[in-house]
Amino acid sequence: MSSLSRELVFLILQFLDEEKFKETVHRLEQESGFFFNMRYFEEMVTTGEWDEVEKYLSGFTKVDDNRYSMKIFFEIRKQKYLEALDKRDRAKAVEILVKDLKVFAAFNEDLFKEITQLLTLENFRDNEQLSKYGDTKSARGVMLAELKKLIEANPLFRDKLQLPTLKNSRLRTLINQSLNWQHQLCKNPRANPDIKTLFVDHTCGQPNGARAPSPVTNHLMGSMPKVGGFPPLSAHGPFQPTPAALSTSLAGWMANPSPVPHPSASAGPIGLTAATNSAILKRPRTPTNNPAMDYQTADSDHVLKRTRPFGISDEVNNLPVSMLPVAYSSQSHGQSSYSSDDLPKTVVMTLSQGSTVKSMDFHPVQQIILLVGTIMGDVMVWEVGSRERIALRNFRVWDLGACSMPLQASLANEYTASVNCVMWSPDGTFFGVAYSKHIVHIYSYHGGDDLQNHLEIEAHVGSVNDLAFSYPNKQLCVVTCGEDRIIKVWDAFTGAKQYTFEGHEAPVYSVCPHHKENIQFIFSTATDGKIKAWLYAMVGSRVDYDAPGHSSTKMAYSADGTRLFSCGTNKEGDSFLVEWNESEGAVKRTYLGLGKRSVGVVQFDTTKNRFLAAGDEFMIKLWDMDNINLLTSIDAEGGLPASPCIRFNKEGILLAVSTNENGIKILANGDGIRLLRTVENRTFDASRVASAAFVKAPIMATFGSPSESVGTGIGDRAAPVVAMNNDSRSLADVKPRIADEVVDKSRAWKPTDINEPSQCRSLRLPDNLSPMRVSRLIYTNTGFAILALAANAVHKLWKWQKNDQNITGKATASVVPQLWQPASGILMTNDISDTNPEDAVPCFALSKNDSYVMSASGGKISLFNMMTFKTMTTFMPPPPAATFLAFHPQDNNIIAIGMEDSSIQIYNVRVDEVKTKLKGHQKRITGLAFSHVLKVLISSGADSQLCVWSTDGWEKQTNKSLQMLGGRVSAPLADTRVQFHLDQIHLLVVHETQIALYEAPKLDCLKQWMRREATGPITYATYSCDSQSIYVSFEDGSVHILTASTLRLRCRINATAYLPPNPSLKVFPLVIAAHPSEANQFVLGLTDGGVHVLEPLDSEGRWGSPPPTENGAGPSTTLGATGSGQPL
Repeated sequence: MSSLSRELVFLILQFLDEEKFKETVHRLEQESGFFFNMRYFEEMVTTGEWDEVEKYLSGFTKVDDNRYSMKIFFEIRKQKYLEALDKRDRAKAVEILVKDLKVFAAFNEDLFKEITQLLTLENFRDNEQLSKYGDTKSARGVMLAELKKLIEANPLFRDKLQLPTLKNSRLRTLINQSLNWQHQLCKNPRANPDIKTLFVDHTCGQPNGARAPSPVTNHLMGSMPKVGGFPPLSAHGPFQPTPAALSTSLAGWMANPSPVPHPSASAGPIGLTAATNSAILKRPRTPTNNPAMDYQTADSDHVLKRTRPFGISDEVNNLPVSMLPVAYSSQSHGQSSYSSDDLPKTVVMTLSQGSTVKSMDFHPVQQIILLVGTIMGDVMVWEVGSRERIALRNFRVWDLGACSMPLQASLANEYTASVNCVMWSPDGTFFGVAYSKHIVHIYSYHGGDDLQNHLEIEAHVGSVNDLAFSYPNKQLCVVTCGEDRIIKVWDAFTGAKQYTFEGHEAPVYSVCPHHKENIQFIFSTATDGKIKAWLYAMVGSRVDYDAPGHSSTKMAYSADGTRLFSCGTNKEGDSFLVEWNESEGAVKRTYLGLGKRSVGVVQFDTTKNRFLAAGDEFMIKLWDMDNINLLTSIDAEGGLPASPCIRFNKEGILLAVSTNENGIKILANGDGIRLLRTVENRTFDASRVASAAFVKAPIMATFGSPSESVGTGIGDRAAPVVAMNNDSRSLADVKPRIADEVVDKSRAWKPTDINEPSQCRSLRLPDNLSPMRVSRLIYTNTGFAILALAANAVHKLWKWQKNDQNITGKATASVVPQLWQPASGILMTNDISDTNPEDAVPCFALSKNDSYVMSASGGKISLFNMMTFKTMTTFMPPPPAATFLAFHPQDNNIIAIGMEDSSIQIYNVRVDEVKTKLKGHQKRITGLAFSHVLKVLISSGADSQLCVWSTDGWEKQTNKSLQMLGGRVSAPLADTRVQFHLDQIHLLVVHETQIALYEAPKLDCLKQWMRREATGPITYATYSCDSQSIYVSFEDGSVHILTASTLRLRCRINATAYLPPNPSLKVFPLVIAAHPSEANQFVLGLTDGGVHVLEPLDSEGRWGSPPPTENGAGPSTTLGATGSGQPL
């Protein structure tokens, strides 16, 4: 329904209320779902009209929409049940139990049994938890207070508890204005027209020459007679008025309203306890954490209707709202604790660009990688930590013959173009460049200096002013806009045009794609100050309004996606930085402190979900998002232009700002300075010097573009090197001095050996529980904790606290964490049925918001609340037993479950149903990995076979058996594990005999490497969080760190570096987990039950250094399907 239609409903509600159509008012409230009348709800609860209460609620929520809704319905039905028991009406109580309360049994069977047992008591108050239950009236009052808190906290009721401010009889006023307008259009208007109907347009029948009356003051339509003074509907409470200075309404915006503070409410586990008025916790105004962005998650289902009450809510907006009753009482959800001292203010370096910077963007994962575009058309990739420019691309059309004639003519006249925008894709595997002449370039990036041409798109006629990445239909796309007044959406993998949006009357200045719940949309702004919004599935804009001051404006959301800001400058030089109220499309607050300028448009950015920054008046100005007054200014030691370009990295610990001298200054806070120090001592590598004109040939031939020539073997006398401008030349063309240096370094280089505890940082985590071998291990997604599953089916959770020693609160080997348990002292213990846990194949999977873990140890699959350790539900009793678990990347209600009988079950948690069974393996499933890019599931089994399944229809696309090298024979039930690279295309395959790299979905084998016999079998391996390294553990206790793209050994950590000597006990790692944001940190789970965190020394910064050939100099071999096997 459009916003105008929604407003019409409000007008009708007001009209019906004024005319005292009371039942009709409440029926429309319920059917439209636009306004929840709390006063009416209170009346029904107080009088015990339970059927009407639930019917009214059904217009706004269902029992399974979220945890708040679930508890609302449970409290109502529990009260109804207790009242029937209090009246000794056992038959009614049984009916309520079976019809209304049994729905909660699947979630908490013990609770349902306890409720049922109340039937056996003479007085249910004999139950200890209900001993304080008073009479019916007081019990309803206490429950009502709790219900009001739950409703006010429930996001589905947000902005539905108050009506907009309306003048009395607003609908009549609008009709009168319409009639007056019709009367003005009469050819011969009467002085006193007689209005008898509204069903047809008004016309005056007889001419009299009279002038039409004023369209505002003359009320042609009288009021209906009223019986009494029924209070106007607006008395229920107005919205807060919008600022008068910028009151333009954008009432058509598709987004949900921004979060606002509301009273405390408990949405904890449902239970028998009588409701109390105690405040439990407040919803955060702005969540302080935003792990891996939202781009990779599915759309929220808060507004969808559910068929079953139990499942797992999709975690999109980082709201602590799930339909599972998770207790959050131990978490702090107040306003962000950041202060201005956390802002990066210290200038730590200056990078020289050579021309004026136009656009910058930090890599979303590798946070010291900075992408820069300049006015001369240069695109550069900097590694800020080492101050090295690791890649350079000048403006060049890749295929001139495919260009349009206007573009060819423009280039013939002047073969130059400026960069207007550079931007990374959400996962950092691509970046886009928008040029001032027609063209958009998309590059693929695989870490280091591995940069490849991916797509060249002639996107617009004239300048391409902006670009952004988006996920319509869960497919990565590029959104562009241009001088031709058009917005276009392109498939990021094929370059095919997906959507075109037309309607602007001036060049489109910027685009801002976003999604709210299941609605995907794009904001666009034009140079005439117009703002429009577009739905992918609809033609025509859904919004057409003016930006503040009719300015050329850019829009941006806070990192958590909950708050919308815009910043721009108009033709008069006035700049505006504002926050928008999305629900009303109006300006919520205007920030003060921007100066007037004679040229240029002010640039801005957001960070930490708390601060705004703008480049203005030769400095960087900063605001707290919740305060319109300027917080502070930073001059960055001078030398900034009037309107500098600025950009924060993802964590907000680094800030890049352009300078007058064609450079970039990097500012850092304390965390940023420590981050940069870890890479300051890297070994110098001539091939990475900024002046060098070449980089390495692609390590994997499949990474490169088809047109590139790549050497086929070490025997090639001069393997070609791919230059950044796509021209190939042999090593003979390179200066001999550099080549000689590389050869010398290659001869001298060897992997780093770490044999002593003093050569690295290691920490054995404290453990007062029974030591049992560690079967599974994982970091939480925030990186603040480590979860282990032991062979005895018990889970252990270690948490790091944020303090002076550990200001980030992240896992580290420098600070001892706490082995955490809830106050109840219970343990998360898997069901083991009749299975011997020692013989079981344990498995678990953690939810994206770290709220719950799904786990199995040979028995039923258990779902645990990570805050309380309580078992929330169990399902799928063996046989067969589950052996591997993986959440679907777009829908957390879908779980792929690998089974002991070699099948894979695709299970929908919400409806408690197996959707399909996949059969293709011969032995148990040992690995599952989803690719949201390719839309496939890859499975591996103890049969050493890999299978590819389409996630659209779950058909098997292909399968391959793992190749055994050197005549080696696999054990009968050797685990084969799979993990996707960050690019979601390349696949790491781990087997006890080898490590292999494959390319999905065809499963082309790119490289295989065998272990050395001396190390014993490989026990586990995993990618680092940036996919640049692979951590491999062996039965001899050693850990090897490999360069991921080449599988070259870079560092070897022997067991003596982290384990005390004990000849009588053979201890080795069974599992490795990599930290989600610290690329050089990993944790080991050992056979003796120990859990060890390992990090390189601060003086080293990383594990070893790669050989020179990996940084771009020297010959490189193509890795074929049977690549040579250098032992690990």
